[in-house]
Formats: sequence, C-alpha cells, structure tokens
Amino acid sequence: MDFAQRTIDLARRNVDEGGRPFATVIVKDGEILAESPNLVAQTSDPTAHAEILAIRQACLRLGTEHLTGTTIYVLAHPCPMCLGALYYCSPDEVVFLTTRDAYEPHYVDDRKYFELDTFYTEFAKTPDQRRLPMRHEPREDALEVYRLWQDRNGGQRRVPGALTA
Repeated sequence: MDFAQRTIDLARRNVDEGGRPFATVIVKDGEILAESPNLVAQTSDPTAHAEILAIRQACLRLGTEHLTGTTIYVLAHPCPMCLGALYYCSPDEVVFLTTRDAYEPHYVDDRKYFELDTFYTEFAKTPDQRRLPMRHEPREDALEVYRLWQDRNGGQRRVPGALTA
C-alpha cells in the first residue's frame, strides 16, 4: 500500500467534507495502525489536529504512549503542537509530504497568538516577554505533586518505559 497516497486521499476527503487539509497515517509492520484527518472544524476542538488524533488512536490500540517501530505520515510539516506530540511518542520516522512554504499560497493559519513563521521566535522568549500574556505564580504545593509522583514511582524521576537519549 502507498501510505503517502493514503494520507493525501484522507486529507482530500476531509476537504470535500468541509474539513481542513491535513491528515495523518501511522504505520507499523507494514499495516495501518491508526489514521485521522484534521477534525478542528468539525469538532470546534483546536487540539483535534490529525497528528494528535491518530497518535491517540495508535497509543490506545497498542496500550502504550510509545510509538517505537512506527512510521508516521503527515500531509504537511507539523505545527509546533503536533511536532511536540510526535517527539513525545518516539516513532521511528515521520514523513511529511509538503511544507508550509509550498502550501502557504493556498492555506494560511495566522491566529492572534499563533503564527507558524514566528512561533519558534516567540517560544524562545521568556514567558513574560511573549505575546500571549503569561505569568509565573510559584506555589510550593504545585511542586509537592511532583514529589508525590516520584514517591509513588519508587523514587524514580523518569516515566517507566520512556525512551531516553
């Protein structure tokens, strides 16, 4: 099966049905493990990106948060939220089929605080310098939640089974 073409076809069908032009297909051992189009428009959920939804499906199906042994096909270079999720689930490879520069003449997402071409510059700033108003309100009780987690995990700081560098 041509998994790249499957990703394109899924995105095209989503556009035909009123959705946005994005899709993801996750492959393991030569078979589709999970797939999804972007469902933001259909669900009014700004996190319903194709990558996020497909990752959720795949992880639920495998019973793990780790997608080692998979290849993930995405229609376009992932946004920062999806890129973070892709790094977090640790697939063997991500294949993107077009770039933002290539599709920008046909589709743009320039929300108030989220512009893809400036996001990483914005993200690199200290929280008090970002366009999105943010403030740090330190609470010792918040840190205590992490101490509790560490205690419940035998003194370990790392998530069991997580791949490390």
